[in-house]
Amino acid sequence: MKRIAVVLSGCGVFDGSEIHESVLTMLAIERNGAEYQCFAPDVEQLHVVNHLSGEVVEGEVRNCLVEAARIARGQIRPLSELHVGEFDALVVPGGFGAAKNLCDFALAGTECQLSEAMMVAATGFAQAGKPAGYLCISPVMLPRIYGDGVEGTIGTDHQTAAAFNAMGGQHHPCAVEAIHVDRRHKVVTTPAYMLADSLSQAAEGIDALVVKLLALCE
Repeated sequence: MKRIAVVLSGCGVFDGSEIHESVLTMLAIERNGAEYQCFAPDVEQLHVVNHLSGEVVEGEVRNCLVEAARIARGQIRPLSELHVGEFDALVVPGGFGAAKNLCDFALAGTECQLSEAMMVAATGFAQAGKPAGYLCISPVMLPRIYGDGVEGTIGTDHQTAAAFNAMGGQHHPCAVEAIHVDRRHKVVTTPAYMLADSLSQAAEGIDALVVKLLALCE
């Protein structure tokens, strides 16, 4: 049975992992006969956002690992404990936490850097030649992981696509239900909630990503 590492970044679209994307990813992995293990960095979130008002909650501090445990029903490990040799592939759901807690793209834009734990984990899969899937906004990390020429999609957002290209990537516009496959690097990307207006729309692209990711494990 194939084993997939799923990296989360908190709990909630505005300051952590996008919950729908995360659950749809885990469901797709199970439905396709594989198993997953969730990980998250054991660090403070950049900030906490009130998901009702959309405003930052001043003075409140939350931990990415503790918050992500809500999505994983407690079955989660620190990102520092992710050992590439134990898994066949990597998946990173989106949500602004990917751009705030796994890297600092939300603050630094094209000058962004990945957190140490995320960089170690992601480059580990890359160097081992193992496939990886990145959803929604998380593909902005790909140029830092794979270097110049890596292909990916965040959908059709011109500003984010321009940033992806400026960092050395090759962006490919993509519909919500579709995926883009960089065969050279074994990287699969899909827009998910960068474009999705519904759960079913997001699910179509995520399902396709997981199916392709597992095929690349062969």
